[in-house]
Amino acid sequence: QAHLVESGGGLVQTGGSLRLSCVASGATFSTYHMGWFRQAPGKEREYVASISWSGRNAYYADFVKGRFTISRENAENVIVYLQMNSLKPEDTAVYYCAARGGYGDYENWESYEVWGPGTQVTVSS
Repeated sequence: QAHLVESGGGLVQTGGSLRLSCVASGATFSTYHMGWFRQAPGKEREYVASISWSGRNAYYADFVKGRFTISRENAENVIVYLQMNSLKPEDTAVYYCAARGGYGDYENWESYEVWGPGTQVTVSS
C-alpha cells in the first residue's frame, strides 16, 4: 500500500532551521512529482515547494524562495527533504508531503493523489 510519512517538525525560534523528511513507500514513487504543502489554523492549504521525479527541477512558492530547499533521494524508498532556514512565525503550520503521479498544476493540491499525515512546525517569536 502506498503511503507517505513525514518527520522532522518541531518548535524552533525565529531565524532557526528545521529539516523535514518524507519517506515514500509502497509504490513507484521514483516516477512521481513530489511536493510539500502547509496548512495553518483557519487557513487554506497552500503550496510550498515541489520537485520533479528526477530531482532536476525544483519549484517554490514566492514566500519561501531563498529560505527553503527541496531535494529527494530515489532509492528503494523515495525520501524527500525540505530544508527550512530563516524561519518566521508565519511559517507555523502543519506541513504535508504529497505525491503526484499524473499531470496537472503542481501548485494545486488537487493534482496530488497520495498524502502523508503531516508534521507540525511551530516558529516562536
